[in-house]
Amino acid sequence: MFRKVYPTFVLSGSLDKLVGIDSALEQLHLQLAPKDNDVRFIGIWGMGGAKQPLAKLVFERISHHFELSWFLSNVREVSGKQDGAGTFFTKKHLCNKKVLLILDDVHQLNQLKTLAGKKDWFGVGSRIIITTRDERLLVEHGIAIRYKVEVLKDDEALELFSQNAFKKNQPEEGFLELSRCFVHYAKGLPLALTTLGSFLYGRDQDKWKSAFDNLRKIRNPTIFHSLRVSYDGQEEIDKKIFLDVACFHTGKDEEQVIEILDSIYNISSRIRIDILIEKSLLIIEKFHDHKSVQMHDLIQEMAWEIVHLESPEEPCQRSRLWHGDDISHVFMHNSGTGAIEAIGLRLPKLEEVHWDCSEAFSKMHQLRLHEFDNVIVSSGPKDLPNSLRIIRWSWYPSKSLPSSFEPRFLVKLNMKHSKLSHLWDGAKVLSNLKVIDLCYSDQLTSTPDFTGIPNLEFLLLGFCTSLVEVHSSFAVLKKLTFLDLMDTNIKSLPSEVELDSLKRFIFYYNAKNIRRFVEQLNNLSHLYLNGIVFEQIRPSIEHLVGLKELKLLRCTKINKMVLSSLNRFTSLETLNLRFCNIGEGAILDDIGCLSSLKYLHLCGNDFVSLPSSIRFLSKLEFLGLKWCKRLERLPDLPLNIRSVNVDNCISLFSIGKPLCMRFRACVRFF
Repeated sequence: MFRKVYPTFVLSGSLDKLVGIDSALEQLHLQLAPKDNDVRFIGIWGMGGAKQPLAKLVFERISHHFELSWFLSNVREVSGKQDGAGTFFTKKHLCNKKVLLILDDVHQLNQLKTLAGKKDWFGVGSRIIITTRDERLLVEHGIAIRYKVEVLKDDEALELFSQNAFKKNQPEEGFLELSRCFVHYAKGLPLALTTLGSFLYGRDQDKWKSAFDNLRKIRNPTIFHSLRVSYDGQEEIDKKIFLDVACFHTGKDEEQVIEILDSIYNISSRIRIDILIEKSLLIIEKFHDHKSVQMHDLIQEMAWEIVHLESPEEPCQRSRLWHGDDISHVFMHNSGTGAIEAIGLRLPKLEEVHWDCSEAFSKMHQLRLHEFDNVIVSSGPKDLPNSLRIIRWSWYPSKSLPSSFEPRFLVKLNMKHSKLSHLWDGAKVLSNLKVIDLCYSDQLTSTPDFTGIPNLEFLLLGFCTSLVEVHSSFAVLKKLTFLDLMDTNIKSLPSEVELDSLKRFIFYYNAKNIRRFVEQLNNLSHLYLNGIVFEQIRPSIEHLVGLKELKLLRCTKINKMVLSSLNRFTSLETLNLRFCNIGEGAILDDIGCLSSLKYLHLCGNDFVSLPSSIRFLSKLEFLGLKWCKRLERLPDLPLNIRSVNVDNCISLFSIGKPLCMRFRACVRFF
């Protein structure tokens, strides 16, 4: 009766030589422990085309330990036909049997509840194995033992491909390089390796070359449809986010991607990203100091094909444009439509394109994201869609934004290296705008009235060398956290400010009211000043005891009294005093009080020695002394220090013994 209720999967052929499976089997065997008497649920999860081979081999290897064993490969169909009979039968008749049950490709929680609801449905020693693309199903069903199936390594992938393409473990003579091309394309996915290998079996090299040339032009239907199953089961918002990431955001920092998606869809996207990871559609790769959003290459190609299929012949009817030829077609033919939601083109180096943008945006009423990076267009737009949430357009060609542009949804405006002289005339109400970045716009002469932009958080105007003043309304931007005025020609700053949230301030060279301006910034954590007579501004920063980073580049008149005032900054992690003409004896023993200091930059100064108290900086990781030409000796340094740069310290002759013994490799000499 059970076989009528639950049709089984019949294994065909031997799986003893299944490639890349040994290590996975070893890890799973410890969890399965088929001779133990408890009932165990084990989850195997990962992207499409990677799990079933492992589950098949597990079934073949351990089924002899059980009284009854079934491999259900058609879980979607079986669970959909149940009227309760299968559940009743399982609970009544299998509770006294030692059972091995494998449920392959589960995609809904109710499938688990129907076919394997609780442990007490099965007899002692039973093992219930569930394969799925969705880790969350396993979590919600209370399955604590979960194994993620990874893609194959290169050598394993080549072997599996060869078994299908040549019916042996290595490529035939003359086919090695071609085989490697296909293996590289498959990126370790067993489904792709077996599908492509089988397709190429028995064909000559010319056919192989032709097939490879077509790989990215004509999608393999078996691979595409298998991978698309994961996409089709998502909610609409998750489909949109997945396609956005695939087309525009792979490789970007996770936090940056979340900020972009939050802005575009006006939601909290962090949980949606987590869902896509659980569904095996996204990957987070961890680096030293950040996390990057990635996806398998074939998953990304599947996403691109989904967008392409929205309108195979006309790019203007697709929701997303990221390929240069498609964008060129739309712009050159002025064929933009309301179907286009996002445009993104990021080039590795600056390139001029001869596109007429004047009328290109006039019909794109649903455009939310526009990104041109390193793209120089010949003419600017007469119109921009008011629907835009994010504009990132470096090298923008016009002197201002279109007069008709009223972007009430706009969150981020990034136009570095632009030809803007001003953004717009008069005041605009832009309550959603959080970021204005116009750095390196060397023709910018004025900024807008900020009165109608109360939620602005970032105002970045660094290297706008023609800018002589910022509209006074910026002084009351209560949510502003980052103000960059590096290398501008601003001569005066407001004497009264209400920048209660400002954390980071960058300003180069003296300006009227600089001291009064800084002393009102009570919550600063990062302060960068260049070319300031520091003695004039010192009293205004002594209260900033919460500073984490202080950078004083080429600031003159830094003496003993000035440096002694720094000992109160116990939260300081980075101190940068490069080229400040600091002489011998100016750095006092008090420097040992900077208990949080990690990075100390003293390059280009005139002292002969450093105080011995520097060894008490227990968290110090880096000490920069490059171009300290009078430096003669170094004291013992903290045990945790990782790098010391003494390039061009031409007078240095004495180094503390611990440094010599322990850090010979990391000390950089002239």
